[in-house]
Amino acid sequence: MRTLFDVSTPQLRTIHSGKVRESLRVDEATRLIVATDRLSAFDCVLKTPIPFKGAVLNSLSTYWFEKTRHIIENHMLWPLAINAMLVKEVVPIRIEMVVRGYLSGSVWRRYANGERCFSGVAVPDRLRRSERFQEPILTPTTKEKKDREITSQKIIGEGWVAEETYEQMEQASLQLFQCGTDVLAEKGLILVDTKYEFGLLDGELILIDELHTPDSSRFWSADNYAEDPETVSPWDKEYVRAWLLEQGKEGESPDHLPDEIVEETSKRYRAIYEKITDEPLPAAAGNPGGTLYQRLVDEAMIKDGYVAVVMGSPRDLAFSRRIAQYLAGYDVAVDMRVASAHKTPEAVRAIAQEYNDSLEPGVIIAVAGLSNGLGGALAANTTLPVFNCPPFKDASDMALNIHSSLMLPSMTPASTVIHPENAALAALRSLNLRRLRERFASDILEMKASLVEEDQRVRGEGR
Repeated sequence: MRTLFDVSTPQLRTIHSGKVRESLRVDEATRLIVATDRLSAFDCVLKTPIPFKGAVLNSLSTYWFEKTRHIIENHMLWPLAINAMLVKEVVPIRIEMVVRGYLSGSVWRRYANGERCFSGVAVPDRLRRSERFQEPILTPTTKEKKDREITSQKIIGEGWVAEETYEQMEQASLQLFQCGTDVLAEKGLILVDTKYEFGLLDGELILIDELHTPDSSRFWSADNYAEDPETVSPWDKEYVRAWLLEQGKEGESPDHLPDEIVEETSKRYRAIYEKITDEPLPAAAGNPGGTLYQRLVDEAMIKDGYVAVVMGSPRDLAFSRRIAQYLAGYDVAVDMRVASAHKTPEAVRAIAQEYNDSLEPGVIIAVAGLSNGLGGALAANTTLPVFNCPPFKDASDMALNIHSSLMLPSMTPASTVIHPENAALAALRSLNLRRLRERFASDILEMKASLVEEDQRVRGEGR
């Protein structure tokens, strides 16, 4: 079972890295949104991934986006993979419209401490935990560095949206909540509360982000609720929140989850998916990164591999372009970067981490000569193969400076290749792509046949 915690590719620019989702640019009108297996609770991203979580979030959003287009249009173009979808590029509205049908979660905790007004909405006294409100209430929050509760008047007064737009958001939110309530009731589930996000596309309001998932919503079993409303067990990430609150000390919560909590949380995510859709989670959910990589390649959105040419100085650009020219005929992506092991070591580490998280296979060629620390610095921080290809000016330059590329500390496996063509070929072979192996096998046979032919020609001339 594999998980997907971080996502990147040098072939698509990351627009935004959220708590759970990664947004990557496809073109000016389209972005790719990937739901990872990260879990966020109390504004903190836990360091333990939840298997199948991203697949559940993306697949459920796909299900609900299709089911609610009659209420409001949404940003989904089509699901690309089980954990990713292509969406329209919109201008997001930085407000979460939270709709609550029951007194639960954070509002219950505050209510128990004496609060009776939430986002400007007054609720009556003497309510019990998990009690249903007479009508669903709206408790919006801002999407800022630190989310804050906000009233409808302040949303308009602070200029988040125009009054007409807010009224559309309010109406759509309540209609979506009613739709979700009705659909889930048929499946023996209660939609306790949820949040909706919106954006503007050519001035028109549309629904964005996710919809009725275990991350954005709270679900209960209708049968369990009927037995005992106050102790009903959640089918969402409230289970993790409750565990974190129990384990918290002096206001600090753990940032790792034990295996049994991970297993139970994953089980609940899968169960809610099957309960809502009446279908098992597809097998592709077990390999989210591999499946997404293959779909991106199949749709020609990325090449199946890349070679990163990292130079220590922009003065090395001409030499680096020679390497890129050799790579051009092999249909791989080439990513050119500049970073100095001595002057910008933090940039070297950041580049290495980006490549470590890449979906597709890659190789790094480090172009640095005098006092070359770049190849070693990259090799010490990346899981990818690294080749040094120093841009020596002449034989004396090479004799004087070759040792800084050859003599590296332990655990820094960077090989050194002098000729740029050989560096390119070494990188390509290290990608170990089947199509390239087949091509190299053909090239080797062709080279041998050419030598045999030349041998016969030269021998013939001597007779």
